[in-house]
Amino acid sequence: MEYRIALVDDHSLFRNGLKSILERYAKCHVVAEAADGEEFLEMVDTLKADVVFMDFAMPGLDGAQTTERALARRPDLKIITLSMFGDENYYSRMVEAGACGFLLKDSDISDVVEAIETVTAGGSYFSPSLLSSLTGRMRTRKDDDDEQLSQREREILVAVCRGLSNQEIADELFISKRTVDKHRANILEKTGCKNTASLVVFAIKNHIVEI
Repeated sequence: MEYRIALVDDHSLFRNGLKSILERYAKCHVVAEAADGEEFLEMVDTLKADVVFMDFAMPGLDGAQTTERALARRPDLKIITLSMFGDENYYSRMVEAGACGFLLKDSDISDVVEAIETVTAGGSYFSPSLLSSLTGRMRTRKDDDDEQLSQREREILVAVCRGLSNQEIADELFISKRTVDKHRANILEKTGCKNTASLVVFAIKNHIVEI
């Protein structure tokens, strides 16, 4: 499978570097570039891309505003957020806007390729170092009104988002690991998620946790 990619970032040096790295892989082809959100939205209706790498901090429209407007017109696009450590407070906005992947700008190329493959297959992706940092900041929202999951399932989901293993969750909730395993399987089935990254995105989007 070939991946057609668009790059949206206000730093041309970074775009050129990422383009050079991506095109070393036969399956990746950069088909469009934009220096800001407005420029990207001008081309989005006719864009022949599968994946968009979107910088968050740009002049004019930021990444969240651009993502929301682009997906309103092209819901088929898979948008991966590009950020630096310290931008975690913006991730809730990007999740709400519809981004399905999150990469640090200094990620290894293996993480970049994995992100592309994951989101094009319908999943969500966080770079490992970013997910590790993010889970330590998660906390339960007091206005959680999600009815899709039981109270126990929500408790376990929050613990998963905090980065706890099934055994650690069992110890914290004073239940068996087998019970946690069963609840986690039920959560994955109910939410349609496939991994921890997808569960984090689901929990943020459904206001179960906040960063």
